[in-house]
Amino acid sequence: MKTIGLMKPVLGAKAACDVLDVPRATFYRWRKPPDPEKLPVKHKSPMALTPDERQNVLDVLHAEEHMDKAPAAVHAGLLDQDTYLCSVRTMYRILESEGESHERRVQRQHYHYEKPELLATAPNELWSWDITKLKGPAKWTYFYLYVILDVFSRYVVGWMVSSREKGALAKHLIAETCEKQGIMQDQLTLHADRGSPMKSKPVAFLLADLGVTKSHSRPYTSNDNPFSEAQFKTLKYRPDFPDRFGSIPGARAHCGAFFHWYNTQHYHSGISMLTPETVHFGHAQDVIQRRNAVLLKAAADHPLRFKRNSPALLRQPTAVWINPPESEKTP
Repeated sequence: MKTIGLMKPVLGAKAACDVLDVPRATFYRWRKPPDPEKLPVKHKSPMALTPDERQNVLDVLHAEEHMDKAPAAVHAGLLDQDTYLCSVRTMYRILESEGESHERRVQRQHYHYEKPELLATAPNELWSWDITKLKGPAKWTYFYLYVILDVFSRYVVGWMVSSREKGALAKHLIAETCEKQGIMQDQLTLHADRGSPMKSKPVAFLLADLGVTKSHSRPYTSNDNPFSEAQFKTLKYRPDFPDRFGSIPGARAHCGAFFHWYNTQHYHSGISMLTPETVHFGHAQDVIQRRNAVLLKAAADHPLRFKRNSPALLRQPTAVWINPPESEKTP
């Protein structure tokens, strides 16, 4: 505006405003502000609430029985009590003037859970455990199968069948399994979902005493615990898996036979078609070398059968991720 004032004697007000792209009315208002005494007086509407009435509306909205209700719900409730204070829109205007026009209802808070990114490069570095139901002899009766799985080797290091799902039982199984596998301080990470036994105090105190790092899946995200879920599917999709178990001893006998087969005879697709026992106890390289030797001999004996491609040599598993970061994902 000062620049226009300097240019006005030379160019004139119109030309100066055109050059600087400023409306002339804005320039004139700047040169001569309106007289406050001549401004029109804003009269209060006769329909407006009095200060006492506004305060009464606020008191009602702040009352314990209404403090977590929307103004529309408060308005409807007051009408049921043969009371009318003001319109719903007026209630909103009063709340807005007080800085309270936010969500009034008590709602559940959704916390942000970090995606677990866990890596295992050797056995007994990362375990995954979970509990699944086994149908009992009658309707609505279940037995509970606890399974601890080594993520790198897929070897079932510990399991238990019980009639209850309880943190104290999980504590006993974890302690016994860690002792059997010779787990040292700060060696192991134990991953599980957010079930009550997994988050129980007995389990948390035990892991702290053993120096085991605990990890949990995000809520309602089964992909955060994929290895335990896949192992349960292998169990329940076997042809000999019964529809119901007659007793706990029968369930234990079936699971014992299954886990022996799973650990020692099952060729697992996730570990280069090796058995979990082979990988867990460090015999994978010897088995892979023997297999590759057979493939190379077959290629030498029958070169015409491999004239386009050489045998695809097998490789030993080197790393297993739960939720690998983008930099580790292979195209």
